[in-house]
Amino acid sequence: MDFWLSFLPVIIYILLIILLIVGIILGIKSIITVNKVEKVVDDVSEKVESLNGLFQIVDFTTDKIVTMTDKIVDTVGAIASKIFFRKKVKKVKEEENE
Repeated sequence: MDFWLSFLPVIIYILLIILLIVGIILGIKSIITVNKVEKVVDDVSEKVESLNGLFQIVDFTTDKIVTMTDKIVDTVGAIASKIFFRKKVKKVKEEENE
């Protein structure tokens, strides 16, 4: 029994030292990995910022095209409504006259 009381704490201390070393190694590896990921994210951010001008041009162009097509659709719709509603108004007036 005396042997186990002196032997088990030594084993536990050795295992704790190994666990501490593995934890330190994993911590260092994770710090290195996070630094690499940060560099990649910074690089991607720079490249996206360089394309902001192009995105603004595309956005401006699509806004103008949408504005023009809306005006065209409104004009065609107004013309079509005038044509169709005139016929209905004429029919209603003819019915009232009779």
